[in-house]
Amino acid sequence: MAGPLNGVRILDLTSNFMGPYASLLLADMGADVAKVESREGDTTRGVGPRRNPGMSAIFLHLNRNKRSLVLDLKQRAGRSAFIRMLRSADVLLHSLRPAAMNRLGLSYPEVREINPRLVYCGCFGFGQNGPYADKPAYDDLIQAAVGMPVLQSRGRGEPAYVATAIADRVVGMAASSAIAMALYHRERTGRGQEVQVPMFETFAHFAMGDHLYGHTFVPPIGDWGYARMMNPDRKPYRTLDGYLGVNIYTDRHWQRFFTAVGRPDLAADPRFADIHGRTEHIGELYAFLAEEFATRTTAEWLELLGEADIPVIRMHTPETLLTDPHLTEVGFFAEEDHPSEGKLRTIGIPQRWSESTPELRYPAPRLGEHTEELLREFGFGDDEIGELVASGAAGNGVRDDA
Repeated sequence: MAGPLNGVRILDLTSNFMGPYASLLLADMGADVAKVESREGDTTRGVGPRRNPGMSAIFLHLNRNKRSLVLDLKQRAGRSAFIRMLRSADVLLHSLRPAAMNRLGLSYPEVREINPRLVYCGCFGFGQNGPYADKPAYDDLIQAAVGMPVLQSRGRGEPAYVATAIADRVVGMAASSAIAMALYHRERTGRGQEVQVPMFETFAHFAMGDHLYGHTFVPPIGDWGYARMMNPDRKPYRTLDGYLGVNIYTDRHWQRFFTAVGRPDLAADPRFADIHGRTEHIGELYAFLAEEFATRTTAEWLELLGEADIPVIRMHTPETLLTDPHLTEVGFFAEEDHPSEGKLRTIGIPQRWSESTPELRYPAPRLGEHTEELLREFGFGDDEIGELVASGAAGNGVRDDA
């Protein structure tokens, strides 16, 4: 058994980052993901460096362990083929606005009539019972809507986005989790269901758990925002020859640190003696740390703090991370030969399972590479497949490769 979701059939109608990240997590766990694409293909096929058209770096990392099927759902024959596939699928995952799914005749009430055991998951911008229901949404928009740029830049200048597709990936992770839970519910009850995973509400849940803060109370007790996380001095510490990530957190950590740097008096200082005092005086504390860390080399700090059992790690760049000794030992990065793209560096599956170990089964697919193979697995005969390809309702990748 290659992964705990081995045998689960997923029809994936998503593109860009959020939905494909959700289906990637499920595919890595063994689910059989049929990535249903238009003839133009997923937008991320063109994002980033590439050796061949449609096979960019971003696409390669988001779409391994999936197979690509080209269907034109705006054509009656393409939509009919997709509906036929739904009869034996376990999951339909989409990232279209519900109004678009309605126009395609693929709303949940319609699909439930075809397959009542289906888990139907939509991840899109906004909950459908609010005034933003029909608005489009992308990562940057959702970061802005939740206030993430303000949280990122408080005390540092202009608001700025987080330098990764954090909203897309957080919501994608939530969608994959929701699908797994809905499948568990189906195992117990025999019934499928619709699950909606709106970006705005999901990412607000993610951010506000830290930053509702004083406004948790009615009336508020203090300001919004976790002060330590937003402090402009919360950043890697500059040493004499580099940078360190250090998290001195518990009372014992601080007592050991103050002793190690020759300032045991600060351990008894009311400003720093407990977590409440340190939170209230975080600016003074960070200023002291910045000055102290600049007095020794990175190696000296790693040794000193390591002996004191204080959490510390050398700061990497994305380039130096590739040779990190821990990631090297656990085999996190590997190299593989892609059938069309040549030698690639791959990112490992981070979890370890004592049973049902996940595997890297498929490299990221070329557009329409598996159309005929998947249609056969869903019960289509050769003549039917030929008619779908000839009519343009399906694509087998030949035209796109050319």
